[in-house]
Amino acid sequence: MAMRKTLAKIIRDLTPSDSALRYPLSDETVEDVKKCFDLISARERELAQAAGIDVRDRPHFVDEPRTTNVVPIQGLKTKD
Repeated sequence: MAMRKTLAKIIRDLTPSDSALRYPLSDETVEDVKKCFDLISARERELAQAAGIDVRDRPHFVDEPRTTNVVPIQGLKTKD
């Protein structure tokens, strides 16, 4: 995560504020940076899978309607 954030900050700092200015990095360097981001993403997926985390999980808003209904175990009765 630190590598991703640092690389993103470097790119943000190098990006000219005026669109008329030339970008300071060569096209080859830009492609290399994209490959670095791809490698970082792949490693993050590997670590998440090793930890048993579903990488498809996405954040949800608090007021978002739930698609599941959780039933507490304490409310269940056993069959006699």
